[in-house]
Amino acid sequence: MNENITPYQSETATKKEQVASMFDNISKKYDFLNHFLSLGIDILWRKRAIRELKSIKPRVMLDVATGTGDFAFEAITILQPEKIIGVDISDGMLNVARKKIAERNLGGVFSVQMGDSEGLHFDNDHFDAITVAFGVRNYENLEKGLSDMFRVLKPGGKIVILEFSKPRAFPIKQAYNFYFKQILPHFGKLFSKDNSAYTYLPESVSAFPDGDAFVELMEKVGFKQTKEIRLTFGISTIYTGQK
Repeated sequence: MNENITPYQSETATKKEQVASMFDNISKKYDFLNHFLSLGIDILWRKRAIRELKSIKPRVMLDVATGTGDFAFEAITILQPEKIIGVDISDGMLNVARKKIAERNLGGVFSVQMGDSEGLHFDNDHFDAITVAFGVRNYENLEKGLSDMFRVLKPGGKIVILEFSKPRAFPIKQAYNFYFKQILPHFGKLFSKDNSAYTYLPESVSAFPDGDAFVELMEKVGFKQTKEIRLTFGISTIYTGQK
């Protein structure tokens, strides 16, 4: 599922390797492009998603596909956990996150390390909450990634996943498709100097099993009390589940 959509269509590199290379390439421009291309709405989406965890007051958290750390920083502001660990497969993105952690003097709370969701180096039943923003569609094996996150979550713990989805209503669907397939790759290429990264983005969103299909997959690996919250006409969706 989704394994065939890759950034560079390489015959020799796995999807995971290609995604890591792509994010290394665009890491220095990633934050700027995220906010610019989403008109800043991605910041509001992150805040809304993190608020889904307020009721459980998590102390120890894991942020998967942490990238430059924006979702984790939002979690620190809103939830004030004792500890949050971010993992990512791109060292370039983690270097940006490390700089931001140092600038904000948050090293005592937030640390990052190389890793991916399909082989998390943590014990079973370890985290109160797990967050993922715009990362699950890049998983090489989505079911395996969800299973491993389920494994390291404590019983009663909660996962919050924020991911792009496909608007379904006219005329938003048509406008979104035009922007995503025509405008965004052009600007992405211009600013990031990576010809493939922002072509891969709409392709990966198109191929991602959003909505009910993703909720079913969450339930298949064991998550209970699942729900989806569609944001901004369905451009992105928050998915939550408990162990």
